[in-house]
Amino acid sequence: MCHAILGTSNFWSWLFRIDKELAAQTRATGCRYCGGALHCADYLRKPRGVAGWRPGEGGERRLSFCCERDGCRRRHTPPSVRFLGRRVFLGAVVVLATAMAHGLTGRRMTRLSEQFGVSVRTLRRWQRWWREAFAADAVWQGLRGLLAVPLSPASLPGSLLAGMTATREVDRLVELLRLLAPLSSSRCLREGE
Repeated sequence: MCHAILGTSNFWSWLFRIDKELAAQTRATGCRYCGGALHCADYLRKPRGVAGWRPGEGGERRLSFCCERDGCRRRHTPPSVRFLGRRVFLGAVVVLATAMAHGLTGRRMTRLSEQFGVSVRTLRRWQRWWREAFAADAVWQGLRGLLAVPLSPASLPGSLLAGMTATREVDRLVELLRLLAPLSSSRCLREGE
């Protein structure tokens, strides 16, 4: 997968539009604790992983809501295709860099590290996360049932990305980010990460 798509503003605008749709769905359901209305409570993120990335028009905001009712006021963070959990690196970067790092050693790993602005140590940590924590997560257990061919956790996320049904690389990446979006919701963050 070519990482050049990460440098295009259209790609990030597309992901932001998807996040807005996911946020609208969350807001429409109201507070899952008391049924109150949800008000905007976005917060800023300083995402890393794409040199010179300028999201524009709020792309650095993590869309989130807060219940209106006194005594509740709980935060509701909807799923996101831009952010993968609490990681500071953008979700697309985590997926692509880890997929590209599979099987690499030495100098090639260092070059990949420099391209994405992520340390080799972090790339190795992400590889471990895919093999261990993600492979044990309920999101992965649900995804496994949707796949026509069983995948080994050792080959994640590259094999998962290759298994997406879209024909264009960028569409496969977005398809996978949509499937991973529940990992970034407030409910999933409380239960797992």
